[in-house]
Amino acid sequence: MSDGPAARRGPGEPWGGVRPFSIKTKLGALVIIAVLITTGLSMIAVRTQTELRFITVFSMIATLLITQFVAHSLTAPLDEMNAVARSISHGDYTRRVRDNRRDELGDLAGTINLMADELEAQDQQRKELVANVSHELRTPIAGLRAVLENVVDGIAEADPETMRTALKQTERLGRLVETLLDLSRLDNGVVPLRLRRFEVWPYLSGVLKEANMVSSARGGMASGSGSHTRTDVHLHLDVSPPELTAHADPERIHQVVANLIDNAIKHSPPHGRVTVKARRGAYAESLELEVLDEGPGIPRSDWHRVFERFNRGAVSRPHGPGSDGGTGLGLAIARWAVDLHGGRIGVAESDRGCRILVTLPGQPSVPS
Repeated sequence: MSDGPAARRGPGEPWGGVRPFSIKTKLGALVIIAVLITTGLSMIAVRTQTELRFITVFSMIATLLITQFVAHSLTAPLDEMNAVARSISHGDYTRRVRDNRRDELGDLAGTINLMADELEAQDQQRKELVANVSHELRTPIAGLRAVLENVVDGIAEADPETMRTALKQTERLGRLVETLLDLSRLDNGVVPLRLRRFEVWPYLSGVLKEANMVSSARGGMASGSGSHTRTDVHLHLDVSPPELTAHADPERIHQVVANLIDNAIKHSPPHGRVTVKARRGAYAESLELEVLDEGPGIPRSDWHRVFERFNRGAVSRPHGPGSDGGTGLGLAIARWAVDLHGGRIGVAESDRGCRILVTLPGQPSVPS
């Protein structure tokens, strides 16, 4: 977003609350100047006995020149605004109007620039939303396809365990489709959170088990989904205390953990280990999650860019065998889900590999 005048002034708000050179003032000054010129030339004519027709001609020429100057100063910015508005109507939100004037036209220029900023932001949000939704839908579709292809090709039996894996992916796909119905709320910055209390150990065990099963099902497929096909990375879960509970939206937290695990596996060395830790937070039923891998890690200079959209890192050969590098959206989606909870996510210090720390607020105690 621009940090210029358009971002600091509201529509119709004059510079600094004062409009010293309004159009009304300029037009009034034009009339006064024209009258003064005519009066002055008339007095000169009386004293010098100059013919009135010469005075009239000089007066008209001077008035026309001043009027032309004032008219140009008023119409030139209108032409520029018209050109910018036409560009915006064609989908080009990059152009801006110069708003260095201190009159009504300057206020109008600031309003047009503010409108362009808002339209550009909404267009970017729309594109990012489509990318996020595509990324999230692709994972269960790829997993479901892998399971069904293995069954059809005779690689795997259609036993209850395999069918449960397919059912889980179908159910997750259905939940993601339901999320699309909330697009209007998402556009308005309001996303519903279905908060509830749940036990952390069985919940995270299910997430890791699903990640393992989907990874194994994908092992024989060529990667075309942007997700890992690694089967040599071991997942380890560490929850303390074992009866730990949390208060959050399980579906959103699933997005966070699944994307962090997916990212950690991509960056793990052959036969590496990814550890998911869960600890009690500072408040009642708050939660601290940690995902640690044994990969090359992230340079400290890139910590602030890790969660940017489409950022895929600058580490040479950052991905293990069987990884295609992804789309750079997984960590951005994880941050989005954590932000919805009012939590924090970031890269933490680690002796080896990359360590991502997530803090969820749970139910903060209200001071009496």
